Amino acid sequence: MPALQRDEAQTRARLIDVHRYDIALDLTQGEDRFGSRTVIHFTARTDGDTFVELRPAELHSVTLDGHPLDPADLDDNRLPLTGLAPGAHELRLDATMRYSRTGEGMHRFTDPADGENYVYTQLFLDNVQHVFAAFDQPDLKAVFALTVTAPTDWSVLGNGIATQRDPGHWTLAPTPLISSYLVAVAAGPWHSVRTEHAGLPFGIHCRRSLAPHLDADADEILDLTRRCFDRYHQIFEEPYPFDSYDQAFVPEFNAGAMENPGLVTFRDAYVFRSAVTDTERQTRGMTISHEMAHMWFGDLVTLQWWDDIWLNESFAEYMGYQVLAEATRFTDTWTDFAIARKGWGYDADQRPSTHPVAPAPEDVPDTASALLNFDGISYAKGASALRQLVAWMGEKAFLAGINDHFARHRFSNATLADFVDSLSRATDRDVHAWAERWLRTTGVDTLTPVVREAADGNWSVSVEQTGSPDGTRPHRLTVGLYDHDRTTTGRLVPREPLTWDVPDDGARSATGGRPALLLLNDQDLTYAKVRLDPVSWDTALGALSGLPDPLTRAVVWNAARDMVRDGELAPAAYLDAARAHLPYETDLALVQGVLAFARTQIADRYLPHTQRHTALATLTALSRDILRRTEGPEHGSEAGLRLTAVRAFIDSATTPEGIQDWLDDGSVPGGPRLDPELRWRILGRLATLGAAPLDELRAAIDAELARDPSATGREGAARCRAALPDPAAKQAAWDALFTTDGPAALSNYLFTATATGFWAPEQLGLLRPYAARYFTDVPALAAARGPALAEAAGRHAFPAPFVEDHTLHLGEACLTDGNPTPALRRRLIDQLDDLRRAVKVRAAAQNA
Repeated sequence: MPALQRDEAQTRARLIDVHRYDIALDLTQGEDRFGSRTVIHFTARTDGDTFVELRPAELHSVTLDGHPLDPADLDDNRLPLTGLAPGAHELRLDATMRYSRTGEGMHRFTDPADGENYVYTQLFLDNVQHVFAAFDQPDLKAVFALTVTAPTDWSVLGNGIATQRDPGHWTLAPTPLISSYLVAVAAGPWHSVRTEHAGLPFGIHCRRSLAPHLDADADEILDLTRRCFDRYHQIFEEPYPFDSYDQAFVPEFNAGAMENPGLVTFRDAYVFRSAVTDTERQTRGMTISHEMAHMWFGDLVTLQWWDDIWLNESFAEYMGYQVLAEATRFTDTWTDFAIARKGWGYDADQRPSTHPVAPAPEDVPDTASALLNFDGISYAKGASALRQLVAWMGEKAFLAGINDHFARHRFSNATLADFVDSLSRATDRDVHAWAERWLRTTGVDTLTPVVREAADGNWSVSVEQTGSPDGTRPHRLTVGLYDHDRTTTGRLVPREPLTWDVPDDGARSATGGRPALLLLNDQDLTYAKVRLDPVSWDTALGALSGLPDPLTRAVVWNAARDMVRDGELAPAAYLDAARAHLPYETDLALVQGVLAFARTQIADRYLPHTQRHTALATLTALSRDILRRTEGPEHGSEAGLRLTAVRAFIDSATTPEGIQDWLDDGSVPGGPRLDPELRWRILGRLATLGAAPLDELRAAIDAELARDPSATGREGAARCRAALPDPAAKQAAWDALFTTDGPAALSNYLFTATATGFWAPEQLGLLRPYAARYFTDVPALAAARGPALAEAAGRHAFPAPFVEDHTLHLGEACLTDGNPTPALRRRLIDQLDDLRRAVKVRAAAQNA
């Protein structure tokens, strides 16, 4: 499918204005296809030629101003419109379209729990043409009016209020001016919980089989929605611009959520079937807050072209965390951001594929290249940059600039220059210079303190700053100063912190003896890697869990993480620190984040394979410590810590001892009882370990699937079967992964489940032939199945356990000779860079 070129979009925007789409969708035409009729009202400014995009199974008829056009003129996804005269035009198209199984376009899903069918759209970036004909670019906003024919037992949701005229026939209220990629429809026998807030209808929706689980959390979800909605109305002068607010939790959704105005779609894993931690509830809350921010950032005011995606995502990311912290019980959201999200940005920014938060227009020449920029830079780094901007210019001026931006560009499109101009009108600071240094450059600065002690007990500190080839950035940050608590061993007490502008403030002198720990970027207000001086590092190793603020502890843990990745700290030293301090850590996000890095990176990738068993034993011992600490009814408030420890114990088990007993008993001694998520997790680990004869393991998987015949259960079974240490099981999984068409081709979620079960460091001998096969087979899969599956294949099916130079050579040859699609190429570049880093770190650990 040809990608839309930026210059083509600019030419089309100069030629035409689009006013209105009237779209009729018929969802009653069977399991594979649906009907799509579109009427587009537009105006040409001058004489000229252009095209409309459509990707049909069959194009039945086309008329322009009542005159028929030849459907055979459709060239791939483009239908030419030639000889346009100035004035109003009407384009009519009648087509049959294909349902998707990859989460793109109009996705169709059959729920294995009850056989019910559901469809929903994901039209993001350039997938509109898989559902209806459109001039598919963000700066050609229009009114969209939809009618939907559906089975009579279905309900239909959309951007506007949906009305059922008669059984099976629905009309959606016309939208205000929005971009084509924001149109949304979701249809099926939804279970719905409806209410009203601020005079608007609110609703939450899910599959019928998930109804009890949605009902259990409905009060929490709706309360968070109302609180965030009210907070946005306190800080934004522009009111919510749409007629309703629905949130649909839909199956097999590729992203966390999508900001369709009036109908936000979420992955339905957010409807929790099993026990979750409070941090996971906070993550769901942040996603709700993030998507609501998009109603203003992205929907009301939309980027003009995809080079300014940060105007959507960075702002929604920043506002999502900030508003959740301000308006709800989740007041420590920035700790979770620091430990679980920010590393995504740091890692992306150190790869060859890095790009500025706001890339130059010429660096995003088409939609294919734009899709690659939805990454840790556009989200985590961009949000970090905005947090630094607020620290630098002040929240009052920042919000004034935002409101000026909304007022000037409501229901229209805007660019980076427009936004910076709005900020500049709100402050006397040089925002243009700030934007050049922060948004137009790549790489991560590293800040290192240099502490000097004088004979009289006084001391001074300066900051060494190194950056990328693009140079360094200015930073406004807090420098934390901590002393040992004389009354309690292992605790640290803060002094008055320093506020520092790097590099402007130079060296500083102080009296009263140097602190035991000096921490740059305390409170995590800027985006930079930090290092600790030797005295501070020794203090941190001995008293990290004694720091009073979890966000401060997150900064130290991130410093340790970065030092491991940069080869400055032995992986085993990080693991030792986790073993020493996590049993005393009270912040759940920190425990989860540190355990995840220790398990998936330290044990699986950075330590030599001969040391992996010892690392896993350390993690199971650590998990036991947390389980002992959280035993008994008096520790009921620490259920999340206990659940995290149970999961870590299962994932790190090297023998079936313990976890097999849990599975047989249906409970962990002292709790919790095993729910479906824990049962599948244990069964997956037992399968990976080959903990029983293969026939017994297969029977156990079949029995568990009979016990849990849900979509999640089906994914769990696929993951377990792919994990079996058996040549036939591996071949069957591989064949399933790389089937590219027909009913045997896996859906996006089943593909991911199978791929994640397939690769296991415990099975290197069995898996070795597949490492080479991956690089031979994956380009054809990506080309056949599109960007979403290409991303999944590059992320989840990559042979990550083979931390070897040979894997690098295979991957580089694939990039050179395999002709991977843009989405796959980007993912392979990132995977190979991470692998190159892991090879280097592992070699150093091996030689230590």
